Amino acid sequence: MRTRDKILITGASSGLGEGMARRFAAQGRSLALAARRVERLEELAAELRPSAAQVALAALDVTDTDAVPVAFGRLRDELGGLDRVIVNAGLGKGAPLGTGKAHANIETIQTNLIGALAQIEAALEIFREQNSGHLVLISSMSSIRGLPKAQAAYSASKAGLSALGEGLQTEFAKSPITVSVILPGYIETDINRGVKTSLMAGTDVGVDAMVKAIEAEKSWAPVPAWPWLPIAAALRHLPPAISRRLT
Repeated sequence: MRTRDKILITGASSGLGEGMARRFAAQGRSLALAARRVERLEELAAELRPSAAQVALAALDVTDTDAVPVAFGRLRDELGGLDRVIVNAGLGKGAPLGTGKAHANIETIQTNLIGALAQIEAALEIFREQNSGHLVLISSMSSIRGLPKAQAAYSASKAGLSALGEGLQTEFAKSPITVSVILPGYIETDINRGVKTSLMAGTDVGVDAMVKAIEAEKSWAPVPAWPWLPIAAALRHLPPAISRRLT
């Protein structure tokens, strides 16, 4: 399997995006990092430049769908191409539907699904022109079965993202373009702050598992594999009356 030397990561200013950027920089890769918080990106870039081959930055709000292809094109030009795009930017807002907080759920769908679609469009335009590339979609374990209450819109947005990935895997099955759908479970980041569960993985453990799955270019990967691979199987196949107890 070829090495993907030029990697674009969105949502790179914190959490899993920042963690992946650190891992790939330590391997001497060239990085294109995009996020809304450009000051944090600049701080991160200063830390990574001694080990990374190159670091390019772009301030980007993925809900500004017109800005996404412009930013991706500029980052591609700075790096001299893109071998891998990791669609990672995401939002964890939400409220039970019908409780007067529709704005939180709409913003989550706009960021996690519409914003992701804009990124996919921009990445695949570049990959089609190059006739190569690895598209990585950071979905979630919550995409497997719809979740209730404040998680409903979030799980729906990630289910939509996973469905996009599955369709693209079929479309590009016999091409030099590969597509991976990564499903993190509970990993210690800002988005999971306040969640109390014995299933929470440390940030380093979670990021290491994600990078391993991405490097293997797996088509579908719950991470960390333990305990999320068997949980994923249970959520997919158990009757609803039983699976609801796991959500």
